[in-house]
Amino acid sequence: MPFDFKPLASGLGPRALEQLCQIAKKAGTAILEVYNGEIAVETKSDNSPLTAADKASHQVIAAGLEALTPEIPILSEEGKDIPYQERKNWRRFWLVDPLDGTKEFIKRNGEFTVNIALIEGGAPVLGVVYVPVQDKLYVGVVGQGAYVQQADAQPEPIQVRTPDAQAGLTVVMSRSHPSPELAEYLKNIEVAEALPVGSSLKLCVVAEGRADLYPRLGPTMEWDTGAGQAVVVAAGGTVQTPDGAPLGYNKPSLLNPHFIVRGARA
Repeated sequence: MPFDFKPLASGLGPRALEQLCQIAKKAGTAILEVYNGEIAVETKSDNSPLTAADKASHQVIAAGLEALTPEIPILSEEGKDIPYQERKNWRRFWLVDPLDGTKEFIKRNGEFTVNIALIEGGAPVLGVVYVPVQDKLYVGVVGQGAYVQQADAQPEPIQVRTPDAQAGLTVVMSRSHPSPELAEYLKNIEVAEALPVGSSLKLCVVAEGRADLYPRLGPTMEWDTGAGQAVVVAAGGTVQTPDGAPLGYNKPSLLNPHFIVRGARA
């Protein structure tokens, strides 16, 4: 495998990690088949958009993970609703967003991703984020490191950067979900540059040292953040609630609290 990772405690070895990356890429191919044609949009019960690409990607990922690790359950945005009483005893599970950034997908700006995370003990330990339009793959294993791979090129290690206190911070913000809370939060920060970015790419931008801070003071779900959080933490950063607690997973409600993604501390 091109990524220099040791086997995980869960027993996933290099071969399984390679297969996981291939599953994400195969899902990306299914998404692009829809993206390059006519996009029909449905509306889910929470008023969020749903396309055939979301469904096709979910089917690819679910089939791939069930074949790869039949013993590990899957929690996917487009899968069945699994009650907390059933999943509360899961020691580990796959957390999947088959198409993160559906609004960006519909706008055809390319800023959407495939997210697959392995959650153990309420925290992401492995994350794969694939950007289909760019053929760009981010992989992070907490405690071992993070990499980015462009197409078939050699993977390159990535890490968060230490901000320049005098120059100010480069701050990532949502392209499609602005909030008054964010505007208020940024009043107390020296912002040198603001980067509007879609989907879980916001976390990856911090992980690869292109930005210093991503405050998310609006609603997200666990599947929106699991894979990206693993990449950020593996790259040396943090994903925490405003009071400094780690962003946790497999809660009774899958809605995330507000959180702050940070690179290295100055």
